[in-house]
Amino acid sequence: MNQKLGRASIRLEQPVYIIESASIVGTKEGEGPLGLLFDRVGKEDMFGCKTWEEAESTLQKEAVGLALDKAALKPEDISYVFAGDLLGQSMATSFGISTYQVPLFGVYGACSTCGESLTLGAMSIAGGFADKVVCVTSSHFASAEKEFRFPLDYGNQRPLSATWTVTGSGAFVLGGEKGKSGKKARARISAMTVGKVVDYGLKDSMNMGACMAPAAASTVEQHFIDFASQPEDYDKIITGDLGKVGQRVLIDLLRKKGYDISEQHMDCGLEIFDAQSQDTHAGGSGCGCSAVTLSAYILKQLQEGNWKKVLFLPTGALLSKTSFNEGMSVPGIAHGVVIETI
Repeated sequence: MNQKLGRASIRLEQPVYIIESASIVGTKEGEGPLGLLFDRVGKEDMFGCKTWEEAESTLQKEAVGLALDKAALKPEDISYVFAGDLLGQSMATSFGISTYQVPLFGVYGACSTCGESLTLGAMSIAGGFADKVVCVTSSHFASAEKEFRFPLDYGNQRPLSATWTVTGSGAFVLGGEKGKSGKKARARISAMTVGKVVDYGLKDSMNMGACMAPAAASTVEQHFIDFASQPEDYDKIITGDLGKVGQRVLIDLLRKKGYDISEQHMDCGLEIFDAQSQDTHAGGSGCGCSAVTLSAYILKQLQEGNWKKVLFLPTGALLSKTSFNEGMSVPGIAHGVVIETI
């Protein structure tokens, strides 16, 4: 049973289903174009906690709990959790998920973590190593700023190329069946393309869209090669966190490779905020950006039949405080997941 395809892809012999999902976001995200679609919007971004990091852990904990409730499942029904975040040692995950006492695979792909966790979760189910799994990730504007840039009290100015880290968490329950007690699953995962680290030598952490776009282009190109497909085979090709700058770079890079995705491309970072009324400069980013957009918006479009097949491609910038302070570049990575209607 060889499900490997081409250089970096997997075609599942039997689809893995997204049984249920949940999205919880902060106040700014709730005021954006997708605000009415999220399951919960916080009344304030501390979420009743004492620190930003604790607030992010609370986001993950509540997102997982809500997804399980919607799927009519208990923690003991879950084989594994695949989870990660942006903070040092994945601390938002460690403190957030410990409540459930479910075996945990901590994953880190920066803002591509949603795609990475969905890929690993689907592989585990397809390989017969798990019955049901939960994939969850999160980000928080304030905790990310403190981790990678400057504490909010510093009051530094952000260039127009900068993106705004989304405060939010998205959780997904995956299984090999369409649902429990006759309830239909939200969508199915049929294939994945695993990304590689791509480094164009860019060092500007305030322009991460440009840093991540080459990795997105690499994965999209490899996906087309492995599956002998073209952009028109997908209703949407959806990146996670490129924003306005990264979107232009991605489209230009792929055109040079002979692929024009301008008609199909959508970026979660451009969908989650209103460019006119919300001051987010280049758009949104962060682990939570693609995760909450997938749960609240993309899966809804698939369920309603507006889209039949999408390539979901969260993108991550693999920098740290150490690498940045030592003058190193910002490598990128992107993982592709094919999601279809049932």
